[in-house]
Amino acid sequence: MTSSFHIHSPIDNRLLFTRKYASQTEIDGILDRAKESQQSWSETSLTERIQHVQRFVDTVISDSARLSRELTEQMGRPIRYSAGEIKGFAQRAQSMLQMAPQSLADIVPPKQEQFTRFIRRVPLGTVLVLSPWNYPYLTAVNAIVPALVAGNTVVLKHAEQTAMCAERLYELAQKAKLPEGVFQIFHCTHAQVAQLAQDRRIDFIAFTGSVEGGQAVHAATAGRFVGMGLELGGKDPAYVRADANLSHAVENLVDGAFFNSGQSCCGIERIYVHESLYSPFVSAFVEQVKGYILGNPLDESTTLGPMVRTRNANRVREQIEEAISMGAKALIDASAFPNSQEDSPYLAPQVLIDVNHDMAVMRDESFGPVVGIMSVKSDIEAIEKMNDSEFGLTASIWTHDEEATLYIGSKLETGTVFMNRCDYLDPELAWVGVKNSGRGCTLSTVGFENLTRPKSFHLRSIK
Repeated sequence: MTSSFHIHSPIDNRLLFTRKYASQTEIDGILDRAKESQQSWSETSLTERIQHVQRFVDTVISDSARLSRELTEQMGRPIRYSAGEIKGFAQRAQSMLQMAPQSLADIVPPKQEQFTRFIRRVPLGTVLVLSPWNYPYLTAVNAIVPALVAGNTVVLKHAEQTAMCAERLYELAQKAKLPEGVFQIFHCTHAQVAQLAQDRRIDFIAFTGSVEGGQAVHAATAGRFVGMGLELGGKDPAYVRADANLSHAVENLVDGAFFNSGQSCCGIERIYVHESLYSPFVSAFVEQVKGYILGNPLDESTTLGPMVRTRNANRVREQIEEAISMGAKALIDASAFPNSQEDSPYLAPQVLIDVNHDMAVMRDESFGPVVGIMSVKSDIEAIEKMNDSEFGLTASIWTHDEEATLYIGSKLETGTVFMNRCDYLDPELAWVGVKNSGRGCTLSTVGFENLTRPKSFHLRSIK
């Protein structure tokens, strides 16, 4: 096993940092400290835990400028947008902190003579958070804040590409004087993660990443009754009905498909448009995509940065090439984006028509700046097409008809149904996937349930 890893920036391939993997002795020390700290942390009042976590969040916000630039350097998102992730971190954290008293309150059934009865939500113990590179702060906060507030201790492992983000969170937690052992981090290999999944000092695993990664984590827990939350991939569809506001749908769906270079779990990857709007929708959509500026993400004028790695970009190129070979038509001339280069992370956005579900670009997760658009004749056909996927994270419907949205949404195999918006997480609503998009739930009051267990108290008074 190699003892260290090297991370290069997708901007110019320069070496950003080299880090050592944690040794088994270091991992043991971290897990032992987490276990030892958890009892006193859970016995701290909820009010005090909220105050501690609030100081931690405030400290993160105060360092937004540095965190934003480092984020861009590590994964390539244009600098003009990176501060939005820190802002989103704060918004989600604040929402969860506000929900905590209600979410963690005792559940009291109707009163019975001589009995005191209630259900209390108690912490699980130590939570292992495995976060990805595409939204390293936003995905981490979904588990870190509610886990800590509920009385768990947290150990965080970020994807190697954004390992510095984990280090910054730890540094800022120390600065905010979060109690020793309550929040820790380490860098480790996939093999070490598999060993951690079998470690009885880990009481819950919160994983965000690929389907393959989720399957590996799930398999690694074989024989253990350990809880886990898996937020995995997506192939999120949009349906533009005949009564949609065309300009609103185009503007938001272009952003939903190409923000973060399409590297979003809930980004729009396939669009179905009612035949009556198909031609004007496609024309307007293509014109807006042509307005992107692909370039160095540290340049404030750049609106589309490189993908995180060359191999990721090449996988998207392969999907596009396969679709074209099967009859799809590409509507964007890559030469109009001079910074787009073969065998590099810089990839021009692409819009495909004449696509079908035999093509990988309409079937498999792309996770890049490409989207396919199909014409449909009815709501029924749109429902069939949207459900024809192994994924089920979100789906969006663009219409003036709320009743129709509720009907269509009830038929969709997905965790979230949007109307006239997409690619968004509301911290007051449950974030959940079905099929290969995962299991478990984060955010909302329901999210606290995964990070605690119910304990019943049944007390009888004797006269």
